[in-house]
Amino acid sequence: MSIALETVTPDEADLRLDRWFRRRHPNLTQGALQKMLRTGQVRVDGKRAETGTRLTPGQQIRVPPMPEARPPEPVRPAVSEQDAAMLERMVIYRDDSVIALNKPHGLPVQGGPNIARHLDGMLDALRFGAEDRPRLVHRLDKDTSGVLLLARSGAAAAKLAAAFRGRDAHKTYWALVVGRPHPLAGRINMPLSKQGGPRGERTAPAEEGDDGAHAITDFRVVDNARKHVSWLEMNPLTGRTHQLRVHAASALNCPILGDGKYGGATAHLEGMSNLLHLHARAIELPHPEGGTLSVSAPLPTHMNESFAFLGFDRPRTPPAKRTR
Repeated sequence: MSIALETVTPDEADLRLDRWFRRRHPNLTQGALQKMLRTGQVRVDGKRAETGTRLTPGQQIRVPPMPEARPPEPVRPAVSEQDAAMLERMVIYRDDSVIALNKPHGLPVQGGPNIARHLDGMLDALRFGAEDRPRLVHRLDKDTSGVLLLARSGAAAAKLAAAFRGRDAHKTYWALVVGRPHPLAGRINMPLSKQGGPRGERTAPAEEGDDGAHAITDFRVVDNARKHVSWLEMNPLTGRTHQLRVHAASALNCPILGDGKYGGATAHLEGMSNLLHLHARAIELPHPEGGTLSVSAPLPTHMNESFAFLGFDRPRTPPAKRTR
């Protein structure tokens, strides 16, 4: 094979260079690509580039000879009929580009140490006749329920990912927290850093002098029950690991109910569920095909029961809609 010039197409807009290669030349390993970039064999519009370079339509990529052998396809366990039915029940919106799920509490989105059963491993059950399996474009913690979006094509994935990265995705979370925040509304601007520990990785407020990640959350108290428990609406402007949980516990001094990881014993109240009370209530963002998509998810059972126990009014869940 010889050197080629390949043009970035409109549906590849804003892809990272390494992901563009993964799509066009799946036989090329990440290590081989990095070596080609270091030695100047791969160029974008004649200039050196990095793996994270974002592409725009019309750019020309210099592509050296590629390996011919195809890597083995990843072997995924077959999705059981029970899990397939569960996933289909989770669907709260679907069109040609997007699927929205109401992810239940306790289901991991991706695999990891000691995690064999996870959403990403079961996405073949949500093809609905499409050639490609849907793709994850963002994440929710295992113990967080609520709206999770999937892209049904590479082009849709690139546009949705760009919306999340560029803060065009407006995310609303509902949480029950122990105590009553003061003030009752505001913005938390608290950098966060990841730390190791005997119980696994956790996130903590960055100490002075640390190179912490920028993390911003807007919040307001919707209701409270005798100052013991408050219903918060939280809007993260950034997407750091466990951001809302750490901001609630450390910035507001009101840990999320059931969050023993960051709130300790304070996060558990007698007579109430010990499950995490954090729910991705809604997402509004640009639809890949134009217009705006708005999706909301009803509360999980344990939060619904806690809302009823505390006497909080539970607003109805509006149907998903796409405005053009």
